[in-house]
Amino acid sequence: MRYTEEILLKAATDAYNHGDVQFDIDSKNCALIVIDMQDEFVKPEWTSSWIPEATKQVPKIKKLIEHCRKTDIPVLYTAFRKTHFFKDRPRSGELMPNRYPHIGSDPTWFEEGRIWHEIKPMENEIVISKPSYGAFYDTPLETILKNLKKDTIIICGTLTNYCCGMTARQGYERGFKVIFGSDVTSTDNPEMQEPELQVLRKGYAKVMDLEGILKVLK
Repeated sequence: MRYTEEILLKAATDAYNHGDVQFDIDSKNCALIVIDMQDEFVKPEWTSSWIPEATKQVPKIKKLIEHCRKTDIPVLYTAFRKTHFFKDRPRSGELMPNRYPHIGSDPTWFEEGRIWHEIKPMENEIVISKPSYGAFYDTPLETILKNLKKDTIIICGTLTNYCCGMTARQGYERGFKVIFGSDVTSTDNPEMQEPELQVLRKGYAKVMDLEGILKVLK
């Protein structure tokens, strides 16, 4: 077979737009990870890190959380917050332009990492404090999932193309099956949502909307 540019471009385009990783999903092996749905990102107009789309998605994420609780699927939360006096960060992190220093900041932000009250954790649910984008970076998440005997992670939260997407990639690299919620993840610029979903769909995760996830978990 002659692999022309046209053939390969079509194959790549099809994979980005319609790729569907083939793995079995057993709800008994699943855990839900709610990424960074904390006041700093969800509370309207409170911080320069507010993600309006995250606020809009709270009802859908709440529906997913409640379904998992009813079906004994563990719900784990992450929060980006002050840990180890900020000495456990990637060294170049503070140099990145996503900090928005020109529009101000407040030292109280990201101190507690409080989960948004509408979807707050139950007393028996774990909240993992993380120092960077991915939930596996310098955290006990992998150990916790192994102890729970879970091999499939369902990802929701914010931001799609940073903390959620990075967690999906890290989970893939560690051998987990990854289900990525297309309409229960959000970005600070809605135009960036679909490009990130395309990359994840092609190489890292099974991308599904909320109704599809609920259907397969039943």
